[in-house]
Amino acid sequence: MDRVIKKFQLTNPIKFSKKLLQWAQTQQTFLWLDSNDYPQKYSSFDKALALGVGSELSTSYHDAFEKLNQYQQQVNDYIFGYLSYELKNDTEALNSANYDGLAFPDLYFFQPKKLFFFYGNTLELRYIEACKDEIGSDYKLISETILKKEEKGREGIKLIQRISEKDYYKKIAKTQAHIQRGDSYETNFCMEYYAENASINPLSIYTNLNKISTPPFATFFKNKQHFLLSASPERFVRKEGQKIISQPIKGTTKRSHDSKEDIIHIERLQNDPKERAENIMIVDLVRNDLSKTATKNSVQVEELCAVYSFKQVHQLISTVVSEVKKEGTPVNLIKSLFPMGSMTGAPKISTMKIIEDLEESKRGVYSGAVGYFTPNDDFDFNVVIRSILYNEENKYVSYSVGGAITAKSIPKNEYKECLLKADAMKRVLLEEYIISG
Repeated sequence: MDRVIKKFQLTNPIKFSKKLLQWAQTQQTFLWLDSNDYPQKYSSFDKALALGVGSELSTSYHDAFEKLNQYQQQVNDYIFGYLSYELKNDTEALNSANYDGLAFPDLYFFQPKKLFFFYGNTLELRYIEACKDEIGSDYKLISETILKKEEKGREGIKLIQRISEKDYYKKIAKTQAHIQRGDSYETNFCMEYYAENASINPLSIYTNLNKISTPPFATFFKNKQHFLLSASPERFVRKEGQKIISQPIKGTTKRSHDSKEDIIHIERLQNDPKERAENIMIVDLVRNDLSKTATKNSVQVEELCAVYSFKQVHQLISTVVSEVKKEGTPVNLIKSLFPMGSMTGAPKISTMKIIEDLEESKRGVYSGAVGYFTPNDDFDFNVVIRSILYNEENKYVSYSVGGAITAKSIPKNEYKECLLKADAMKRVLLEEYIISG
């Protein structure tokens, strides 16, 4: 589909992006993606907003990838959306029977009427033909938007940990028993924090969460009553022409305000045998997954166990790439890799059965992926971690955290890592809740 393209030069792109996101709140459906200017080798834009529904696909996991495949090919345009973790049931003979308080569709994609792309000081608008006459008025309205003042306050949210610390240790013991028996050699075990009868301001929560973390794959998604507020640091998979890029994260340590101590944390993480082993196990899994669609000898590890630093944590990230044949659809490429190994462990199928048995919440969008397809069949998807999910209609707020469990894992250390990963979400919901008035 052809789109009408208009470019504007911005004197203050950061301020304009804040106005744009505030303006978007009046719409029923939009998806905001923000790289936070994090230095990346692979990137298409600084920020993007997909807004308004030209067409959409919302479905359960049953035949979800085939439905998405048909939709993506038929639309032949930009489509934005998410793949929930429950699509594992479409790729394998698995099920999901755990509690779900959020009630998101298992898959949702939409063809946006209006697209906003930020490239440095340049704003590029791409509108469908039917909306082309709104470009000038929209730009003027956004430019004249007055940003609401923000003030700190507290909201009466009571967060509940679904799995207690005591039960967490019991479940880790069962996980390690599975590993000893050979059912798995690495299992990503997760637990949920939630609040019921909770009313939050999604924009304020997202803004504060993004300030704390400034990650490369921040996301604000709204579809009617469903919200995803994400500060994800991880890319699942990207396609550039015939090149496929996957960047799994495994290995985490805290940051320090003391620069010398922070360097020590980096060196410990980089040389920690357990953390490196976790990452390398997933790299091997990703290499195997990529080989299903790769041309001969094209699967390569560009970067192994590199330390990437974020505001709160240091992480080990590896970059695995391949070349794919021209035949085959982009959706089928993603299906061959889904779900991402960093959120399951390995081997995938038996490990996902262990996860389903021991976890107590349906993961849903958490540990799924958010992203987009382009008209020329490229795509880019993150991993939904460090995220808050909210159902405004039933007033249910949720976030989950987890980590890779191996035979060498020390349960108390794994629990501490979960608390570290949960810190930003907890802070924005309880301690530093922002109310826009």
